Amino acid sequence: MFDHASYDNHEDVHLFHDEDSGLRCIIAIHSTALGPSAGGTRMWNYMSGADMFTDALRLSQGMSYKNAMAGIPHGGGKAVIWGNSKTDKSDRLFEAFGRAVESLAGRYYTAEDVGIDPEDIEIAARQTQYAGGLVSKGEGGSGDPSPVTARGVFLGLQAAADLAFGTSDLSNRTIAVQGVGSVGGYLSHYLAEAGAKLYICDMDTDAVQSVAKATGANIVPVDDIYDVDADIFSPNALGAVLNEQTLPRLKVKVVAGGANNQLSTSDMGAKVRDAGILYAPDYVINGGGIINVAGELSGEYSRDWVEQKVQTMVQTLRSVMEESLAGHEPTNLVADRIARARIDAASAS
Repeated sequence: MFDHASYDNHEDVHLFHDEDSGLRCIIAIHSTALGPSAGGTRMWNYMSGADMFTDALRLSQGMSYKNAMAGIPHGGGKAVIWGNSKTDKSDRLFEAFGRAVESLAGRYYTAEDVGIDPEDIEIAARQTQYAGGLVSKGEGGSGDPSPVTARGVFLGLQAAADLAFGTSDLSNRTIAVQGVGSVGGYLSHYLAEAGAKLYICDMDTDAVQSVAKATGANIVPVDDIYDVDADIFSPNALGAVLNEQTLPRLKVKVVAGGANNQLSTSDMGAKVRDAGILYAPDYVINGGGIINVAGELSGEYSRDWVEQKVQTMVQTLRSVMEESLAGHEPTNLVADRIARARIDAASAS
């Protein structure tokens, strides 16, 4: 682990296996300097244990930076479960996962993420008190964080458009949306209501057909989304979509979306900038969901507090992009520097 390219002084990494349920899980805690670590759980059918481990390390580090930039009292952690989210789920599996979370005694709080529904977290919550995004809490629960993530991405996308085009008005903009699942689907509705012309793709044919019918979006094959003659590219699926192969295909001036770890490597940020594209750092623009969950974890959930935090998050994003445009530093490195400074300050206090 200590020689792994994605290891970033993580505080601890835990591997869990439950033979009875088939649970294979990694919980990575990157930092608790700002408070107990918090981050969603991803269920994915990884090609190998090495891929799973890399994902856990990268995602947990990203959560540290995301939570720092969102201004919430939580450090960064992430859980990944190895399995097919359409065929391998069971109550026993998520109860075993809940016991794994509980064993960390509050160092990590979980919620939903890719491949996981709020209902799955409700099952895990039978075995752990350290879970958020719960519908069962009624008015005291934050519920599915995806709509709040999508709202933050939409507002952040408007801010990026304002800096790139001189106006936040999206009514004359063509936007290529990659992934129309929980976040991308809600985002597509926001964009359609703003008058944008949408091109969408998703591996889930039912989801993409449903969103297209509701928004009037044009459906394109998954691999063709990079070639759309668009103003803005919005990645809302999995990571590493900005890489040496895809970047030359993009014709856009802005990349802004809800997916985590959009850059295949950190130095891709400079290459995106050199290509004349304004990149909204993913862990800054997509912080709405964890803000929503943090509101619940505080014990006094308030929609007004969440909205104020989302607005502040968008202001932070705009400041990052403005600093990048005024200087010579890519937006991802500007955001990294600010996030690290906030974490280091908390560690020293």
